[in-house]
Amino acid sequence: MLVAADIGNTNIVMAIFDRGSFVKSWRVYTDAKKTSDEYFVVFNALFREGGVKSGDVTSAIISSVVPNLTRSVEKNLKRLFSVTPLVITHDIETGLVRESIPAELGSDLLCNLAYAHDRHPDKDVLVVDFGTALTLSAVDRKGYVVGCSIAPGLVTAVNALFGSTAQLPQVELKVPEKAMGRDSQQSIRAGIMMGYAGLVESLIARTEKEMGTRLHVIATGGLSQTISPLIPRIDELNPHHTLCGLDLIARLNRH
Repeated sequence: MLVAADIGNTNIVMAIFDRGSFVKSWRVYTDAKKTSDEYFVVFNALFREGGVKSGDVTSAIISSVVPNLTRSVEKNLKRLFSVTPLVITHDIETGLVRESIPAELGSDLLCNLAYAHDRHPDKDVLVVDFGTALTLSAVDRKGYVVGCSIAPGLVTAVNALFGSTAQLPQVELKVPEKAMGRDSQQSIRAGIMMGYAGLVESLIARTEKEMGTRLHVIATGGLSQTISPLIPRIDELNPHHTLCGLDLIARLNRH
């Protein structure tokens, strides 16, 4: 089995794959102040509770956008399973045209595009990732990375609104009934959810115009299932898309 670790700014997601098939995952709050030993206790408890034994795991892979935590997670996976994790960089095999990968492209976006191109090699694909940041990244059918757009994520926007205003409450994000709310919670949901739906639709349309093609649109990330009913242009919903990209890259590099 493979352990895939996706280290993000808000959460560290650990997943188990068995011969290319997703088995299960766990989500841990990202805390740069935690020591390596503290993370070991957390990871060990999650894997043991999930029935994952040390001898079951034969390989591991890490995607990280938090450099300060990469070494800690790498060290703990070695300690737990006696394997040396593959840490994703732009130099490893992804199935994409290596020369087209922007120097600053995050490893999570690299995973998204690699899996998108692998699943749909005959299509131009755009992946919308609803995470701490909202990212839209595109790859053409030749495996050429077109680029990406980045905006604050939905929760990031709500937290900024809540933290910067005296009278607006923090709200649970869900699909609003109307574009015009009658109280603060309804109004924030309308502005954030419908506003972001429009933002995504607009960026998809602009990217298609620039590329001169119709894109196959995949949505992933924590709030993808919540907001997807508001975005008709989403063709495919896969909350585990980034993790599947990690598994793919591990297999491409025979790790």
